[in-house]
This record gives sequence, structure tokens and C-alpha cells, in this order.
Amino acid sequence: MHRFLLTPRWWGINVFVALGVPFCLFMGTWQLGRFEDRVDSHKEATGARPADRAAAPLDSLLPVDKNTSGRLASVSGEYADQMLVPERRLDGKSGFYVLTLLRTDSGRAVPVVRGWLPGTADAGRAPAAPAGRVEVTGALQASENSSSKGVYSSGGLPAGQLGVIGAASLVNIVPYGVYDAWLTVQTPADGLTPVPAQAPVNTGLDLKAFQNLGYTGEWFVFAAFVLFMWVRLYRREVETLRDAEAGLLTGEPAAAAPAGAGPA
Repeated sequence: MHRFLLTPRWWGINVFVALGVPFCLFMGTWQLGRFEDRVDSHKEATGARPADRAAAPLDSLLPVDKNTSGRLASVSGEYADQMLVPERRLDGKSGFYVLTLLRTDSGRAVPVVRGWLPGTADAGRAPAAPAGRVEVTGALQASENSSSKGVYSSGGLPAGQLGVIGAASLVNIVPYGVYDAWLTVQTPADGLTPVPAQAPVNTGLDLKAFQNLGYTGEWFVFAAFVLFMWVRLYRREVETLRDAEAGLLTGEPAAAAPAGAGPA
């Protein structure tokens, strides 16, 4: 009765199932691993914050990655150009960052967010940076880009304002090199509110993380569906053969009733 499993049609079905089920299980396991990696990164970023460690020289923490993002970095130099970063929210309120470029001994400058002020960006309200040589300690942050959360990427800002904090947006504004990172001072002065350090990129449980979890379920459902369809086809084939052996299948379709014929 089971010789039908060796027919070309069933060879094709069996090969498809033998390849499809492991593939679906592999893809489901891979998506689950991606989700678990994001969970681990989220725990690491929100657990023991690197900013609690002792400050380290800025150059020793570059380039910024998920291990150095948020670490306290120290650097010395002299403050130079000051800019405002508008439309930044803090504690549910809209305001602006006061950003000042600190020129180091290397000749390059590091953007330093000295604090936040509520309301519309106004250079007259921003306190001037200290004069002379200073040593700054702040939480290290990776450069922003146009897709970073909370940035102003529409353009058209007035002179002295910056929408995205990063070397790419400053290279055409200042005549000196800029570090591909920035610092946020955690103990500002002059009435400024400190800007907290942000978690490293791709370490949060965002929509993308739960998409990985959803894809995991989908791939496992696909594997179960392939097995279900194979069992269903197998049972239908066996039932058809048994009906044929029992003489229940005539092999001829029933004759159609004449048009217009009424009930017997």
C-alpha cells in the first residue's frame, strides 16, 4: 500500500519536506538568536552603566562602540566656537542644547554639550564658555546622523545652530578637524541642565528587536505547516487506496442530469 511513496510525485514531496523543515527551523533559531543578542545588549546597556567608572583619556576610548559609549572621558584644551542644537526634548519638555567645541592639543576639537535650556534656541540665553585652558569630563557619545532619534534633519537652520551633532555636520562649518564623537557634561554650571548619556545604538528593545521575535514564531509555524500538509496528503493517499481496494471507487464520474429534468 505504501509503494506510492516511491513514485516521482511523492519523491518530489518528500525532498521538499526534507529540505523545507530544517531550513525553517534554522531560520527560526537564527532569528531567536538575534533577539537574544538584543536582550543581552539591552541588559548590558541599562545595567551597570559604564559612566560609573573612573574617567579615562578621550583618545583611549575611541572609536566609540557599545563598550565605550557612556564612559566618562576626560580631555583638556580651550573652548572655541559655540553653537545651539534646537528642538531637543528633556523630561518631556522642548528646549535646546548648548554645544561648545573644545580644541585640544592635537589641533582637533571635540563637541561638548555643556547642558540644556528650555524653550526656543536663543544665543542670548546661552552662557558663555569658560575662557582659558580647561579640563572637561563628560560622558562619551557616538556621532549622530540624520536617522538618530530626536535630531533636526530638515535643514534650513539659522547661523550658529546645528541639527545633528557629528563630525560630518561640522566639517564644513569650522576650519579645523573634529573628533567623530561628542561629550555631554554631567555636572554643568551656569544654570544649565545636564543632558544624560544615551544608550549605545542597537542595544534597546525596540520594534526591530520584537520583529526578530515575531519572525522566529513565523518560521517555526512554517515548519509545522509543512509537516501538517505532508501528513494530510499521506492520509488522503492511503484512504484513496483503501477505498479503491474495497471497490468504493467506480472510477467513472456520475452522469449529469438532463437539462430541465425535474426531481424523480
